[in-house]
Amino acid sequence: MRGIEHIPWLYDALMSVMDVTGFSRWRRKLVFEARGPTLEVGCGTGRNLPHYPTDTDLVALDPDLAALRRARRRAPGTLLVAARAEALPFRSDRFETVVSGLVFCSVQNPDRGLAEIRRVLAPDGELRMLEHVRHHRPSLARLQDGIQPAWTWITGGCHPNRDTEATVARAGFAIDPVDRVARGVMRRFSARAEGESGPRI
Repeated sequence: MRGIEHIPWLYDALMSVMDVTGFSRWRRKLVFEARGPTLEVGCGTGRNLPHYPTDTDLVALDPDLAALRRARRRAPGTLLVAARAEALPFRSDRFETVVSGLVFCSVQNPDRGLAEIRRVLAPDGELRMLEHVRHHRPSLARLQDGIQPAWTWITGGCHPNRDTEATVARAGFAIDPVDRVARGVMRRFSARAEGESGPRI
């Protein structure tokens, strides 16, 4: 069985419901402040792409070819690349902004993916992320742990119990507390690399 994330029409249908209930505002806030050469990692079917500023020098990346075909219809002028977060096909320091929305719950190797993002970000570049994360309440975190195997199977890769903010910090990024928004398990934040002491693969 293919998971929901790998059936583009079904994924889009579910995201449309979320967008109607207010999630589209999170999308707009995520991408609105993208500046300079920008990479979206895990663009999926391209639901974020129409929300970027019109002058954004944008490259969007996803490993799923069927999803990219849908993204092409949403943003015909955007350069789309088929690749994974763990192996970004770009030179170091290439982008001023990297955007990732609801992606690192499903990346097979999040540490490697974030190391790659740090590599392709310019030294003063910004990472902008939107993710659902592990709940801060232990009882609800245990519930996430319990449903994780079935949830990952149904969705085709999503892990509801990942502590993505901690993974971002471990990769050598400092999260901006002013630009951080938390609602339940949802997080939207920006981060910048701390010095040059972290991994530069």
